[in-house]
Amino acid sequence: MEFYKTDKGVADYIKMADGYDGKELIAELRPHLISGATVLELGMGPGKDLDLLAEHYTVTGSDFSNIFLDRYRADNPDADLLQLDAITIETDRRFDAIYSNKVLHHLSDAELAQSVDRQANALSDGGLVLHSFWYGARVEEIAGMTFYYRDEKFLRNLFADRFQIVSMTKYAEMEQDDSVSVIARATKGA
Repeated sequence: MEFYKTDKGVADYIKMADGYDGKELIAELRPHLISGATVLELGMGPGKDLDLLAEHYTVTGSDFSNIFLDRYRADNPDADLLQLDAITIETDRRFDAIYSNKVLHHLSDAELAQSVDRQANALSDGGLVLHSFWYGARVEEIAGMTFYYRDEKFLRNLFADRFQIVSMTKYAEMEQDDSVSVIARATKGA
């Protein structure tokens, strides 16, 4: 994602995302994850959702873009941050949950399958994931970025081998039912 590797791209994203956060998504997670649990956010961007997650959980933020990490660290020098690729998730650490808000939609089907497999390995026993995607079954190119829309059938198949779906909910971010969230629990042997 070259877009997020430049100061201009990061600034453009921050402006575009102004007014949006994952407050409703985090509310979906709360009944399934105890307070104080460890949560890794993939693709934290400017850190809005990381701050919301930190109200209830022990959080680690991550992003592929060092620009986002450096910007957040400048205001939060004690933050636990990792530079991670959302596909390979190269860390030896384990978490009770992994969260992303409209991040994994940039990954191709094969990349997303690899990410989900790596997520299962980065979770504690019975750990959870909560991810949101644009809803549908198409691919779009916008401003040099690729967006893969996902539907229920695709997501069920994606998580089937390593996770049990806890909930799958369509919701409105900009228009009715334009988005879908998935909460899934890692199964034994994951």
